[in-house]
Order: sequence, then structure tokens, then C-alpha cells
Amino acid sequence: MARYTGANCKLCRREGKKLYLKGDKCLSSKCPVEKRGTAPGQHGAARKKVEDYGRHLREKQATRRYYGVLERQFRNYYEIAEAKEGMTGENLLVLLERRLDNVVYRMGMAESRKEARQLVLHGHFTINGNKATIPSMLVKAGDVVAVKESRRDGAKIKALAENAPSRVKPKWLDFNEQDLAAKVVALPTREDIDFDFEEQLIVELYSK
Repeated sequence: MARYTGANCKLCRREGKKLYLKGDKCLSSKCPVEKRGTAPGQHGAARKKVEDYGRHLREKQATRRYYGVLERQFRNYYEIAEAKEGMTGENLLVLLERRLDNVVYRMGMAESRKEARQLVLHGHFTINGNKATIPSMLVKAGDVVAVKESRRDGAKIKALAENAPSRVKPKWLDFNEQDLAAKVVALPTREDIDFDFEEQLIVELYSK
């Protein structure tokens, strides 16, 4: 399976904003975006005129990297969003929010989406009582995502569980601290997504 293996902080620096790819490090003074806000590379600090295409491309790349999705996957999500009723850009963001790895992250049971993806792949979570090992699975209203009972005594899960209650949960998830489970009470909406996306730029990019 293809995956990005480079430094996550370089991705944030390239996009010029925090994508929260390294968990708590992104909130600390050690964040490279705070220390060095320029793009990585020899010419990263050079001022460059950004054309319209560049703005569109950067927004698409930032969104893709925020959710940890590869290029082909992202394009597939866009095509699904375009075929749905409503605004394509909003449909796209809602689809990405519904990914299982994102739900695990939103539950507070992972410090980053990358870590959430690893935990899902290693079989730590269930959906409606059934083992779920595919990070790209899309949850639907009424689904219950929970830590697998046999994995709750692991040191990593215990550490995450201690911090989970303090993490802000979206209103479309009802988190149960006792069971380490979250019920999808409703599908997320654009208003529930707390990152400053300009999804219309992505639509314009793919529409050219």
C-alpha cells in the first residue's frame, strides 16, 4: 500500500499553515511552522508570485494532506462528491470527515490521523461490534465506533483513553468514556468542520 514516509512537518511548512499532523507537537513551541514558517528546501524562503492555479493547487494539497489521503483517493472522493446532490465542495469535506481514521482521531483516541490509521490497521477498533481494519471505511448515522474490548488493556490505548475526555469532540459524535466508544448521532455538516478550508478552490481546480 502506497503511503507518504517523509517528514510530516515539511508538509505543513510547504502549505504555509498547520495541518496538525504531529498531534500535541503542533500545539507546542516546537512546531516547525512556528519556528520556520517558510517552505522547505534551498529556495523555500524566496518570495514567489502565486498565480490562480497555484492557489487552487495548494488548497487541494493542504486538504488532501490534512486528512492523509493519497492523490488517487482524493480524486475518487471528489467524483463521488460531484455526483451527489448539493454543493460539491461541502460534499467532499463531509466524505473525508466520515472516514474511520478521522472518526477515531475525532474521538480523541489518537493524537493524529496518521496514528489513528495505524491503530485501525492493527485491529484496535470495531464498528457496530464488528472488527474494522480499513481506515477509509465511511461511517454512517447510527454507527458505533469502539475500541475492541481485547485491546483496552494495552499501554497505548490506556494512555490515549486518559487524554481522550479532554479533547474537543464534534457534536455529531456522542463519546462514551466508560466504553471508549462513539456513536455517530448524525452525519457531519460543513459547520462541524473546524479547519479553514476553501473548498471552492478545489472544485474550480478539478473543473478546469
